[in-house]
Amino acid sequence: MTVRVARDQHVVTLTIDREAKLNALDYPTIDALLVELDRIDADDSVRAVILTGAGTRAFSAGADIPSLAGSIAGGTERALREIVRRGHALTRRIEEFPKPVVVAVNGLAYGGGCEITEAAPLAIAAEHATFAKPEITLGFPPPFGGSQRLPRHVGRKRGLEMILTGDPVPAARAAELGIVNSVVPADELLDSARDLVDRIVRHAPTAVAACLRAVTRGINLPIDEGLAVEAAWFAATVPTDGVRDGLKRFLDR
Repeated sequence: MTVRVARDQHVVTLTIDREAKLNALDYPTIDALLVELDRIDADDSVRAVILTGAGTRAFSAGADIPSLAGSIAGGTERALREIVRRGHALTRRIEEFPKPVVVAVNGLAYGGGCEITEAAPLAIAAEHATFAKPEITLGFPPPFGGSQRLPRHVGRKRGLEMILTGDPVPAARAAELGIVNSVVPADELLDSARDLVDRIVRHAPTAVAACLRAVTRGINLPIDEGLAVEAAWFAATVPTDGVRDGLKRFLDR
């Protein structure tokens, strides 16, 4: 298996386990991540996901180049089907996941590894982590959604600087740009990710899911359309136990 699964109470940790290949994303690994995310989505007892890489050198160095080269050699349609559609499926699944996904970046996050980090709602990086968009050195733009998400996160000019140069960005700069939420010592990375998760899942699952969906679906809309999305997700929570219990706790104080 190229994806290790560990559960601790209400949290599942998914570890990309190709350490010798810097946790590069070959097709079986991408497919395994999608399968595990589907399982987690269907299990109401799981409240959150931490996604990391094996070892200390890399979260993921990006797409597995031999796999990618084989697909490109097969022509445009094969390349689109095997690379772009598969990569889009993974990053969109992470971006739209109804439970919080925290990426714990334990080293290199290049190419697809950076794109997964961009897609996730939350991310924490170890101090030695670096981020890069090296696809341009191979002759093509980012194919897992990075040409769209990164400029939306960091601004057009700063996004294009990373995309057009392929130069690596250290963890501290990634935090300044908003690619990650925070930077911590490497030996504190997973504990920090778990602390963040625990501070979220103390709240009602219906409220957490509604917040995730309202932000994700509304962030790139005009403000009036975004406000309509917000109203719809607020309305969805009104009849829930989370609202009833939350109001009762407040009023009983």
